[in-house]
Amino acid sequence: MNTIGTLLRLTLFGSSHGPGVGCVLDGVPAGLEIDEDDIQREVDLRRPAMSIGTPRAEADQVKVLAGVRDGFTTGAPVVVFIENRDTDSSKYERFRTVPRPGHADLTALNRYGETVDLRGGGQFSGRMTAPVVAAGAIAKVMLSTIGVQIAAYTQRLGRLVDEEERYLKEVRRASRENPVRAADPGLALEMVNEIMAAKEEGDSVGGAIRCLAVGLPMGVGEPFFDSLEGELAKMLFSIPGVKGVEFGSGFRSAEMRGSEHNDQFIVEDGEVRTITNHAGGILGGLSNGMPIDLRVAIKPTASISREQKSVDLERMEDTTIKVEGRHDPCIVPRAVIVVEAATALVLADMCLRGDFIAREHR
Repeated sequence: MNTIGTLLRLTLFGSSHGPGVGCVLDGVPAGLEIDEDDIQREVDLRRPAMSIGTPRAEADQVKVLAGVRDGFTTGAPVVVFIENRDTDSSKYERFRTVPRPGHADLTALNRYGETVDLRGGGQFSGRMTAPVVAAGAIAKVMLSTIGVQIAAYTQRLGRLVDEEERYLKEVRRASRENPVRAADPGLALEMVNEIMAAKEEGDSVGGAIRCLAVGLPMGVGEPFFDSLEGELAKMLFSIPGVKGVEFGSGFRSAEMRGSEHNDQFIVEDGEVRTITNHAGGILGGLSNGMPIDLRVAIKPTASISREQKSVDLERMEDTTIKVEGRHDPCIVPRAVIVVEAATALVLADMCLRGDFIAREHR
């Protein structure tokens, strides 16, 4: 299905090489002040730096078609459209008979048959995240009404890892100032070199994104099956290329003892806080008042120019394939703003469900 959310429902439409992509965001309270330029700036952050990304000219122009009038939400569904430009579909027909390793060609053909749109990856393309970012910008405005802020950065790229503890304000500032969206300017340069080295070898590289959300009140979440981690993980795994999600200490928790992992409580400024945040700000599926701290693993870009083994589906025999065209050697920097948007959409929906955000903003 192309719809997610309960009270804040996001529906995606379009495809990578069709007329355009867009979304319908239903459940946005009336009376929210929305600046279309702010949405555009968020979407622009998804574009790659020319030195490390695809040469495709993705000048994504955001058009809000409904749901906003005179700068304020009307209470009707917000409809956003982004026209596709500079598409080149000529090289994709071959993938109907020789599927690309690491792509959804084979599974999509098996599920949907010959009518499936494989141009640019169709509905499976990372292009579909552009309207997610636009919708996430609106969700961020909703969250700002209760003091919630979100920021993400590239914590790992290939073998390079940012081991330092980071805080939201520095993450938001620093990650906007370099092409790889890193929090450390020095490490950012090394990450650029890592991407360029993979590109020169006809290869690609993956990484990990850390996302922080501060100001979320205690008690956000709907256990048992709609826990805060569960809803966030579902949304984050919908981002093309995501292969892992963890909260707080995540998989490292498996090697810790309870005395190490338990976040002990203290009173700070008249409120209950924890000394550490191994739980990532979530206990029992509910927010505990500490920062939401999650990490997302992104696989290396599937499209690489090296020759790879595949199969000829017509002849049912082994063959090889070399993917041509314009592809990012690393999608991690572009995915940083997408992870922010996905997190914002889930948190806004869960806050509506728990009555932390008013259904009507006046």
